[in-house]
Amino acid sequence: KYDRRSGVDVAKKKAAEALVRTDDNPDGVDPAKFGAAFKECEAEVLRRDIIENGHRVDGRALDKVRPIVSEVGVFPRTHGSALFTRGETQAIVVATLGTGEDEQYVDALSGTYKEKFLLHYNFPPYSVGETGRMGGAGRREIGHGKLAWRAIRPMLPSSEEFPYTIRLVSEITESNGSSSMATVCGSSLALMDAGVPLKRPVSGIAMGLILEPSGEFAILSDILGDEDHLGDMDFKVAGTREGITSLQMDIKVAGITEEIMRKAIAQATAGRLHILDEMDKAMEAPRAELGEFAPKIEQIKVPTDKIRDIIGTGGKIIREIVEKTGAKINIEDDGTVKIAASEQEKIDAAKNWISSIVSEPEPGMIYSGKVVKVVDFGAFVNFFGAKDGLVHVSQISMERVANPADVLTEGQEVKVKFLGMDDRGKTKLSMKVVDQETGEDLTDKINAERAERGEPPMSEDTGGRPKREGGGDRDRGRGRRRD
Repeated sequence: KYDRRSGVDVAKKKAAEALVRTDDNPDGVDPAKFGAAFKECEAEVLRRDIIENGHRVDGRALDKVRPIVSEVGVFPRTHGSALFTRGETQAIVVATLGTGEDEQYVDALSGTYKEKFLLHYNFPPYSVGETGRMGGAGRREIGHGKLAWRAIRPMLPSSEEFPYTIRLVSEITESNGSSSMATVCGSSLALMDAGVPLKRPVSGIAMGLILEPSGEFAILSDILGDEDHLGDMDFKVAGTREGITSLQMDIKVAGITEEIMRKAIAQATAGRLHILDEMDKAMEAPRAELGEFAPKIEQIKVPTDKIRDIIGTGGKIIREIVEKTGAKINIEDDGTVKIAASEQEKIDAAKNWISSIVSEPEPGMIYSGKVVKVVDFGAFVNFFGAKDGLVHVSQISMERVANPADVLTEGQEVKVKFLGMDDRGKTKLSMKVVDQETGEDLTDKINAERAERGEPPMSEDTGGRPKREGGGDRDRGRGRRRD
């Protein structure tokens, strides 16, 4: 690009020396008129060479795409990244996965809604060899970013398949023709590098048009900046191998014919498929797993009437869950709960806590718990999220325990069996019928041993004590005293 511009500047300087009015050439033309005339001449030369000879400014054939180089995983700690280079146009795209807290609130005419896919496009001055102030997004950044957003969005998985908020940032490091389509290609690769299950890869190409008053025309594939400026149409097409996902046309003439449109789409299809083939050399399909630095998200469904219980008064309960487990929690109005954390242990802890709020423990099931308080008559164990239960002193061990503090300490991890609720609605737990190493239920084994000794089986309804048939001695004693 710079070599060509230098050559044009040399030609312009020679022409100006011969034609522009100066003291030495008082009959020359006005300098302002010369500049406009030279631009017209430059456009005429470029356009006629394309129409008559099929020669483009960089020597390519009309339907040829510039050399493409694609790379993925270019940054070590990002969730996904890609470098896409096509000729003198280059985009670095970074993909970041987040939770529901990262969704964007959009205040639209139809009302406020949340968007889980964000694409930001940055076009710094240095990408075209210039200097300048770098402020907020302008018309160009918003328009090009939205075009790329529309191209990628139809291929994204549903929220049920992939419960992540996705943000793409495209940094244009060099530009000479369609950096928005380079953003589409780089975005597709970055998403696949991040492990996002795209339905199909997406590529994009910018087409140009030279249309003469005589009706002669030429369609150009992968146009340069000069061809965009001096041509009659900038026609951008993005899509997959199956079809088009996004299309944009800037046109400078009064209109185009159906023949031109058909040829432009057909030529764009061939170019788009060629670009996809080149992208496949870097990555053909999404990674099977997310990167090690990406957050892990799991979602569960809870009854809508239980949402209030999870949140708590003023958000007290959910804040406590987040603080103690280290997981991020997002609750939808339909009862979908998304739990995110960098470690699976944190997700499991939050999930168990929420499950304990919305459900009840099952009698006879074994749970892992933690001793929260030791008292004279036993120990209270937190075993089902926020639920605590009592392990009576008689249920701590098969051996007689005189003082629970001799066996248990606060904070100790134990395995307990949920026996059910007593007459007063209190939770009953047992440690002695559970193998503390493996978590195996020993009830059947213990009863078999008791049967061998001629002893009655344990009854979980009576705290594990043997069943009394027809009352006991104390009952008979009470009867005699009554008599």
